[in-house]
Amino acid sequence: MPESLAPVRDLFDRAGYTVDGVRALLGPVAGGALARDEIVPALRATGGGSELEALTRLLWLQVPVPAAPALGCLAAAGLAAADGGELRPLLHVEPLESVTGRGHAGWTVSDLKVRPGSGGVLRPGHVVGAGGASANLGRLVVHSPVDNVLDLGTGCGVQALQLADPLVRPRPARIAATDVNARALELAAMSFALSGLEDVELLRGSLLEPVRGWRFDLIVSNPPFVVAPPAETRHGYRESGLPGDEFCRRLVTEGPAHLTDGGHLQMLANWLHVEGEPWEERVGAWAEASGCEAWIVQRDVQDPAEYAELWLRDSAEAGTPDHRRRYDAWMAEFERTRTAGIGFGWITLRRTGEDAPAVRVEELRHAVEQPAGAYVPAVLDGLAGAGRFSTGCGRTLRTAPGVVQEQTGPPGAEDPERIVLRQPGGLRRAAGVDTVAAALAGVCDGALPLPPLLDAIAQLLGLAPERVREHADAVLPELIADGFFEVVAD
Repeated sequence: MPESLAPVRDLFDRAGYTVDGVRALLGPVAGGALARDEIVPALRATGGGSELEALTRLLWLQVPVPAAPALGCLAAAGLAAADGGELRPLLHVEPLESVTGRGHAGWTVSDLKVRPGSGGVLRPGHVVGAGGASANLGRLVVHSPVDNVLDLGTGCGVQALQLADPLVRPRPARIAATDVNARALELAAMSFALSGLEDVELLRGSLLEPVRGWRFDLIVSNPPFVVAPPAETRHGYRESGLPGDEFCRRLVTEGPAHLTDGGHLQMLANWLHVEGEPWEERVGAWAEASGCEAWIVQRDVQDPAEYAELWLRDSAEAGTPDHRRRYDAWMAEFERTRTAGIGFGWITLRRTGEDAPAVRVEELRHAVEQPAGAYVPAVLDGLAGAGRFSTGCGRTLRTAPGVVQEQTGPPGAEDPERIVLRQPGGLRRAAGVDTVAAALAGVCDGALPLPPLLDAIAQLLGLAPERVREHADAVLPELIADGFFEVVAD
């Protein structure tokens, strides 16, 4: 750790400057307001004289605090500046919570936030801190142990810190982090030093240029996915300068060449909904070109006006003199490209040796169990298993753990009107099924092959065995892909 940052980390540890410590200090009301980037309740909750209150006000809320000897190390490290009898913040330093929600993963160092209404503007090269998008990606990343990882577009270093979190997985032997912005690499190095993460390889360059010829077990990226008019590209942390969703397409199609066998690439992305062209086909074509198993999930869609407004607010430009012109430029570009909407979502790729790897493109708007990374490999296994499954393939099935069955119908009726299989955890899917699938869910434990089970169900229901098998062949692959059944390994 650089000598100037060692006392800062000691101060943070002594004061309890962690997410749990600040959460307990602020309480639910002020903490909830701060999550919405409203700082007034937090200022009211931190009016005492403790070290934790001073650190929270100075480094998170970004307001000056009285100078005190215990805080002198902050100025020595370049995190704050002495101004008369006060310290004023120079950088934003925020504790990072583990994706498990049960501990501390380190601290991130970024440029000061420019809050709406403050009158400030983002300067070129601005480095953002941890936010909602980085948290979403962190929760998506697989928990499997890996030796060799890449954080592509590291920014302040948040994903690299999550990759090294011992509460999730053993620390990888090699961590590389890239960014096109030299200042981002400088601040990421400070984040790593404060967090005790040593020997991260920091490399400057765009896309995969800095790691040509390298291979990784896991590539993670919160890339500059924002779709902006080329002439209006200003903020490298969110905009690549490439047209439309081209950056994301390139990363999906070129990234797998840098994966080891069985390796994963996981990223956030935006994609265009082009008039007359189903978005599933556009983005699915990226995945098919990757040669990998792929699971692509759309979590939200915005119309062009909503999208432009979102990112103009993000850069604190709403209400500025240039706001109307920039807004008009975004709308003109969307009109030119026939963009009807912009999708937000996840992309997970897994490199396999399959000739025709499974690709699934879907929309999931509802809340899912977090962290999703704990079960993403099982989702991919289900997609792969579904593509190869038939009742005569010789593989056995078991009902996935936790699946419950719900039945509805008039009281006292012999047969239910509707049967639903539901996942209380994981992706929390629900599937309406018939009596054959419901009966299988009740008896599949992985011990017996399917043919005799289906024959027994046919006899019980008074159906022809061949019809029951044909029906099972038709419905089971989708139920396997959706995670209601698991194919038992040989």
